[in-house]
Amino acid sequence: MGEFFAATLTFPTALFTFALFVVIGFWLLVLVGGTETELLDGAESGSAVGSLDALGLGGVPVTVAVTGLVTLSWFSSLVGTVAVGAIGLSGIGAVLAGFVALIIAVVAAVAGTRLVVIPLRRFFRAGTEPSREDFIGRLCVVRTGHVDTEFGQAELTSADGSSAIIQVRQSALHAATAPLTQGDSAVVFEYDPATDAFWVAALEGN
Repeated sequence: MGEFFAATLTFPTALFTFALFVVIGFWLLVLVGGTETELLDGAESGSAVGSLDALGLGGVPVTVAVTGLVTLSWFSSLVGTVAVGAIGLSGIGAVLAGFVALIIAVVAAVAGTRLVVIPLRRFFRAGTEPSREDFIGRLCVVRTGHVDTEFGQAELTSADGSSAIIQVRQSALHAATAPLTQGDSAVVFEYDPATDAFWVAALEGN
């Protein structure tokens, strides 16, 4: 048991041991109702979310992805630390071996977490109710000959990659300065629930 605790406090495992305690403490608070799983989820455009997306770990709450990364990194680095200790390296050799174990642990953690995240995405996506407001700020492509205050349709691609034909409208002022015709790109800036239509403006460069 003493060797186990020594390994958890040895480089590179020590780097993840504190993070693992933080993760465990967070989930204990969740269990007793002291906090919520959305605590770390912040804005969708946050740098943390962007980094996870780049690693292929998007589509689930940040808390879930971070928990997987920390846990698997800790376990992988622990195995590497024990393996390095078994070899009997010391000095600069042990340090270099530790860095190699760190790199392998992180790569293995990312790969392992991705395998867990992939099937979970469908669950979290299904539990999220889509909203018309989600279309605001997105680009669309006009599919009718023109767009005015009473007529127009456009094709819009949502965040999950699916496309939809939506009713769009363009104000008289916008139509006078930058009229929209078939094939033009436009940006959605407002939703009108009374008419179930979206107000759009021409994208610069059309």
